[in-house]
Amino acid sequence: MIGQKDLAGSFTMPGNSMTLNRTGYGAMQLAGPGVWGPPQDVNTAIAVLREAVESGVNHIDTSDFYGPHVTNQLIKQALYPYAKDLVIVTKVGARRGPDKSWLHALSRPELVDAVHDNLRNLGLERLEVVNLRVGGITEPGQESIEEPLTVLAELKRQGLIRHIGLSNITAKQLAEAQAMTDIVCVQNFYNVAQRNDDAFIDDLAAQGIAYVPFFPLGGFTPLQSSALDAAAAALEATPMQVALAWLLQRSSNILLIPGTSSLAHLRENLQSSTLQIPSELIADLDAIGGNA
Repeated sequence: MIGQKDLAGSFTMPGNSMTLNRTGYGAMQLAGPGVWGPPQDVNTAIAVLREAVESGVNHIDTSDFYGPHVTNQLIKQALYPYAKDLVIVTKVGARRGPDKSWLHALSRPELVDAVHDNLRNLGLERLEVVNLRVGGITEPGQESIEEPLTVLAELKRQGLIRHIGLSNITAKQLAEAQAMTDIVCVQNFYNVAQRNDDAFIDDLAAQGIAYVPFFPLGGFTPLQSSALDAAAAALEATPMQVALAWLLQRSSNILLIPGTSSLAHLRENLQSSTLQIPSELIADLDAIGGNA
């Protein structure tokens, strides 16, 4: 058994007693190349999931369109029956085309089918948190989300979903959603270099809503990458560890879901939760967001 780690404290979701350790795990990379098909080494994938939970992770992010179906089936194989405090967060709103493309899937039948696919492949009778994914790959759109959210709200009333979150959305779309149902988390593109959601994060923190950034090293320019490398060298850590630690220090409502299919990288990612960045280096890292 791996010893319990300090995972940067915990966060309690609004309006309920669901408490998540702030460093979680994202399962997307457990699927094969291009998030398609099975992994090359199923045993290692299972070992990564088990070590994550044994290390204190109680928040796993997944979706049935990863693989498709692959990551959820691996999670069930590795962890079922699930620990009482384990929260599996999944998402709907997309599907995979036969050519491995990523397509929107926001119609009523597609959303209902997606929820049932997640339930079946995870072996659950109710999904704890379902994120509605809208917008593009990294940037939100401006369209109304009332129609697809109405479907998830109905499934919530039926008892198939406990809580609803949103992914790739704007503050305006959040307000639209909150007029319809409670929202417990937002999952958007954000990192030390991509800072469009700075004000949004602060607003969510004031409301007690979790913010879960994806692509913690995505969209960096060479100049930004070199600045991060310099900070990592000063801290004797990897750039990924520094990027994750910066996010944890950015706001107490930020929850991390770094993904990996490697045990070594999993351990490195978890170690980032204990990395304390001094204020002078925080200032240097904050400046990265302004460097083109």
